[in-house]
Amino acid sequence: MASTPQTETPRDKRPPKPRRSLWLRLTLWFAGLIAAMVVCGALLAGYILVVMTPQLPSLDTIVDYRPKIPLRIYTADDIQIGEFGEERRNLVRFADIPDVMKKAVLAIEDDRFYQHGGVDFIGIFRAGVANFARGGSAQGASTITMQVARNFFLSSEKTYTRKIYEALLAYKIESRLTKDQILELYMNQIYLGERAYGFASAARVYFGKDLKDITLAEAAMLAGLPKAPSAYNPIVNYKRARVRQEYILKRMYDLGYISKSEYDQAIAQELVVRGLGSEFSVHAGYVAEMVRQLLYAQFKDEIYTRGLNVYTTINSADQEAAYEALRAGVMAYELRHGYRGPEANIDLPADQDEREQLIDDTLVEHPDSGDMVAAVVLSASPQQVKSVLLNGDDVTVTGDGLRFAAAGLSAKAQPKQKIRPGSVIRVTQDAKHNWRIVQMPDIEAAFVSLDPQNGAIRSLVGGFDFSRNKFNHVTQAWRQPGSSFKPFIYSAALEKGFAPATIINDAPLYFSAAQTGGQPWEPKNYGGGFDGPMPMRVALMRSRNLVSIRILQSITPGYAQKFIGRFGFEADKHPAYLPMALGAGMVTPLQMASAYAVFANGGFRVNPFIVARITDSKGNVIMEEKPSTAGDESIRAISTRNAFIMNSMLHDVATRGTAAKTNVLKRSDLAGKTGTTNDSHDAWFAGYQSQLVGVAWIGFDQPRNLGDRETGGGLALPIWIDYMAKALRGVPESTRAVPPGVIQANGDYYFDDYPPGRAVSTVGLSADVAPDGSAAMGPSAGPLPGHMPAQPSPAPVDRQERQRILDMFNNKP
Repeated sequence: MASTPQTETPRDKRPPKPRRSLWLRLTLWFAGLIAAMVVCGALLAGYILVVMTPQLPSLDTIVDYRPKIPLRIYTADDIQIGEFGEERRNLVRFADIPDVMKKAVLAIEDDRFYQHGGVDFIGIFRAGVANFARGGSAQGASTITMQVARNFFLSSEKTYTRKIYEALLAYKIESRLTKDQILELYMNQIYLGERAYGFASAARVYFGKDLKDITLAEAAMLAGLPKAPSAYNPIVNYKRARVRQEYILKRMYDLGYISKSEYDQAIAQELVVRGLGSEFSVHAGYVAEMVRQLLYAQFKDEIYTRGLNVYTTINSADQEAAYEALRAGVMAYELRHGYRGPEANIDLPADQDEREQLIDDTLVEHPDSGDMVAAVVLSASPQQVKSVLLNGDDVTVTGDGLRFAAAGLSAKAQPKQKIRPGSVIRVTQDAKHNWRIVQMPDIEAAFVSLDPQNGAIRSLVGGFDFSRNKFNHVTQAWRQPGSSFKPFIYSAALEKGFAPATIINDAPLYFSAAQTGGQPWEPKNYGGGFDGPMPMRVALMRSRNLVSIRILQSITPGYAQKFIGRFGFEADKHPAYLPMALGAGMVTPLQMASAYAVFANGGFRVNPFIVARITDSKGNVIMEEKPSTAGDESIRAISTRNAFIMNSMLHDVATRGTAAKTNVLKRSDLAGKTGTTNDSHDAWFAGYQSQLVGVAWIGFDQPRNLGDRETGGGLALPIWIDYMAKALRGVPESTRAVPPGVIQANGDYYFDDYPPGRAVSTVGLSADVAPDGSAAMGPSAGPLPGHMPAQPSPAPVDRQERQRILDMFNNKP
């Protein structure tokens, strides 16, 4: 049987195979993707565990947190007056951080801080959605813990590797520290602009107050700084800082951290932001710098990082009283000597933007000085001056506020004196908040006060404005003391047998060219004229130059030069020549204060000091001053009786003599001496009460005439009075008992071994006359007028030095 052959079906005629469904393929694709992600994740996790985790730094840096803490300087009553260091930082514990500060930071930086474990995935998702919706990186997702990790251990570069390290470190930190500890670290470490690290330092820099004292509005502004300290710095850009502050307050309200009333009150508060250099409430720049120099000599650069705290002897109330008194005295001088003209002149552009920029640039170069602020004049006439300040405020000066600068507004004003649009002027507000034109002074001044019982410096102002002139005139200015030096010559005379009642002739003296080795000269009294014979007490009251010369002539300059060393004066600064009687030597105001303390405390030489104690960053005392005090016989300079009689005579100077203006204080226990040098180059007053010595000085840095009618009594004494009016408020008056070794006779005091009859009776008279008019029994101390007793041959001096000595004989009281 034949088989039937099979026929083949053509390939293109076969039925199609069934295709895999689209969903299956998608499922397989996603499965593969997930598998790949798992593999990548596993590889990443392995890399993290094997490579990255072992490289994580140790947390010892934050567990044992020791930041660079600057040197801080405080008054005796614990008010900060200075800070020195690369980083402005003030370590504050969590419990001492105010609640408003914590909430403000949490509201803007990490409101879920207490809910997450270091990395906030909800926050990351929320930030991602917001950034996607806005088409950029509008929000970040770093938690406070991650910021701590970055600030302590990582750089600020934006890479995925750094973010992974940041997250790993955040988890590690959370495992070692509590939430409160982490927040404390953050609030102490974060940089907030102007070299301020941490919110405590920022509160001091921007608002001049301790962190515990800030308001809700201030806390919100500080909380806005971490994001961009340069952009949101209220000193640099207040408007931008204010916008961010309002946003943070809104966040705090939305989160329920504050109530509606608290929100409204904070929004309405006007913030007063301090500029750099004004973050301290007490004006003590010279004190702070003086202390810094003292510590640097001992600790070198360590002072800027060790966190040393220096507590000075300065009393904050006394310091402010001295600062205000000095500036008032200097400005009173300025008002008497007329308006010199604007500080600078610019041409104002017509374009408004260019004009504002030029005004800002110009005013930055003329920083404020206390309450005296710089302004650029927009329009000027004899009736009104309109100007603008650096902060944009407009100031209009009219009426009495123009009186001082009237000469500059006159049509006849000289070009350098004329006030016109574009002039840079100084303005200040009076007690009624009316503006007036003033000017920065050319002259300088100094004031120092100390406790005569132990030498503790109570106040020290080294110049008119520390930011303009850092030269400390209290400690660094060697100036001629003029007649304020006479009491030390009188004190030496007492030891040579003189008494307050010794009659000394105030009569002309003439020295020939042969006697002087140069030109002949004839010393004069201030104001001219001679008063004839007078008691030594009266001569000191009236500050008679010829009497002082005769006293020194009698006791010899060599003896006086040695004697004044008891008060701390340096012999080489006081050549042994007759002009020493009139203050021809060189002293500093601090030296003078220390010297007058000898009269105030009964004869003891106490050393001035300003550092009371030093502590480390933990409060441990590492140095404490233990000064010698009055009553310690090892530091006696002059006898009690000498100090008593000198105090009696200086009291008469302060109540009946050239310093009688002190009577305005209505006290019976004040003493002191005025002083004005040759050609009115220096004006002094040195005075005291038994518990407080004060010395005031005024003069030009480059010595020149202060004015023919300007004297120590008119310039320096008012500063001293203004200070003492506040410093002695509530201090009871003191009296001195007559000490052993002093007797009273003929209405005055004598040393008991130099009673009337034995004491020097007369000086400079043709016949010896006792104070009662009878023939004197004691020695005569002086030659006839115009005759010079034999003196030891002085060392040769050059012509310039000789001329300076001769010139000194024109001293004023």
